[in-house]
Amino acid sequence: MNNFQISRRGFIKAGLAGSLMQVCAPHFKAHHFDEVANVEALRANILQLINEERDVGRVRSVELDEFATQVATRHAEEMANEEFVSHWNRNGLNPYQRYSFAGGYHATQENISAADNTWSIKFADLKQDTSYLHVRLYSETPPNDGHRRAILAPQHTHVGLGLALTKLRLRVVEIFVSKYAALESSSRSATPGAVVTVGGRLLNSAHTLSTIEVFYEPLPSPKQLEWLRVPRSYALPGESKVLRPILPAPYQYADKKPGVLRIKPAGEFEAPVAMFKSEPGIYTVVCWVKRSNDDKAFPATELCIRAE
Repeated sequence: MNNFQISRRGFIKAGLAGSLMQVCAPHFKAHHFDEVANVEALRANILQLINEERDVGRVRSVELDEFATQVATRHAEEMANEEFVSHWNRNGLNPYQRYSFAGGYHATQENISAADNTWSIKFADLKQDTSYLHVRLYSETPPNDGHRRAILAPQHTHVGLGLALTKLRLRVVEIFVSKYAALESSSRSATPGAVVTVGGRLLNSAHTLSTIEVFYEPLPSPKQLEWLRVPRSYALPGESKVLRPILPAPYQYADKKPGVLRIKPAGEFEAPVAMFKSEPGIYTVVCWVKRSNDDKAFPATELCIRAE
């Protein structure tokens, strides 16, 4: 058995390393989960493991999310079919971009674990293998425990579980989702320099929207398999602009600039989001939410807008 490092999404700006298990075995005929296993039972088993671990960590359980599962499954299948393990897909999209351009807007964290040339296609063995790939992530120790921290992150409310098996290449993708805001229908495309309105409401009116942060990065490019097979971390980009709440008169911010984020009653909010670069790129709109005054703000949305 050879152990390799694979990458996963850091919490905003920190790249956190994960692990890939590759097992060497004889070549077998190609198989897919729908031919050999009850995929829903395998997902239910991983969900049970996750919630048992979260219970030990004294954080709320997560529910299985069908949409996130679809996104995770597409990525797991592409990785299994094309023999790579990466948070990017062949089109060069990273996890939060893949989730958003598929139609989502909640904040996510992605775990990936994989095995090549698994030993058996029997259901009991696949259940054991998928369980082991998950437990490897949970068993990480600091400081290289990014997967474990994603599993136990208290802000997560849901999880999508993608499983794929092709020619005994096994892929497990976990997309943890934080559902705290409902955004109004918004286009995923714009032009450089345009200003779009992003609005919505917090699902719990007792929560607080601290700020909205808009991240910019260049347009992605298709990736070669050689690139995808090299371990890499990912995170939100370093360039961003913060949209602050409008202060009541006569209050103002230290830099004398007015806020632009309008906070309405019952957790409703609205803000103008500028595509602030002249060149094409992707803008990711992150709503930072606090559940209480003593709580640290965390990302509740990752709405991606492609400007070109």
